[in-house]
Amino acid sequence: MSTASHPVVPTLTFRDGRTIPQLGYGVFKVDPDIAADVTAQALAAGYRHLDTARIYKNEEGVGRAIAESGIPREELFVTTKLWNDAHAFDDGIAACEASLERLGLDYVDLYLVHWAVPSQGKYVEAWKALIALQQKGLVRTIGVSNFPKEQLAEIIEATDVVPAIHQIELHPYFQQRELRAIHEEHGILTQSWGPLGQGKSDLLENPTITAIAEAHGASPAQVVLAWHLAHGIVTIPKSVTPSRIVENLAAVEVALTAEEVAAIDELDRPDGRGGADPATKTA
Repeated sequence: MSTASHPVVPTLTFRDGRTIPQLGYGVFKVDPDIAADVTAQALAAGYRHLDTARIYKNEEGVGRAIAESGIPREELFVTTKLWNDAHAFDDGIAACEASLERLGLDYVDLYLVHWAVPSQGKYVEAWKALIALQQKGLVRTIGVSNFPKEQLAEIIEATDVVPAIHQIELHPYFQQRELRAIHEEHGILTQSWGPLGQGKSDLLENPTITAIAEAHGASPAQVVLAWHLAHGIVTIPKSVTPSRIVENLAAVEVALTAEEVAAIDELDRPDGRGGADPATKTA
């Protein structure tokens, strides 16, 4: 179902009662020179959830697209992230304020600690900075990204504040079932980056995926995104190709059967990780 020619994106509810559109537009590796243009295309296509980060160096472009879109701020959901060099408490506060300035916003809807970086040993301090930022009203909801289970448990134990969401690499070849079970136990939403197979270019050519796509008259990418949605996972596919920006959003209209979801579940691999391992990332 769609309205005003845009697909209707479902929302999920955080533990704090706020909501997040389940499918958004990610700008990882989007060149700063084109960020404003492709973000504007995403907004025109109907996306209302945008995911950026300081390290992407394209917050200004995303902010410019927001400012020029004419879309009321309350209709948008904007995420950015704290980079690894700003885990010290005061640095975390300043980093968020700088991100807001680059975005041209008074607040972001979601702020994440981008990586735990266990070797630095400052992830608890970084989490405390996010708690303070939320109390200041500069961020609405706080969460983490790329935290091993041990560090996730540690920040909860140290602060009694549970992240609302955890953004992790997740796709059919790398399903993160253990972390997802921990999330469910704590009421943490799971969000996937690299949903179309980060570093695993053959995912969209997998026979299981292509057969299901053919059955639905959909693209393989739409089927993979629909699998995420069926599992209650928030996801942020990235593309700079106008047709694929539109196509990815239309994945919300692909309804997989329970049998199709189960068939994709069988694609999980022990060697499925394509990106960096959060347990060993050092910078």
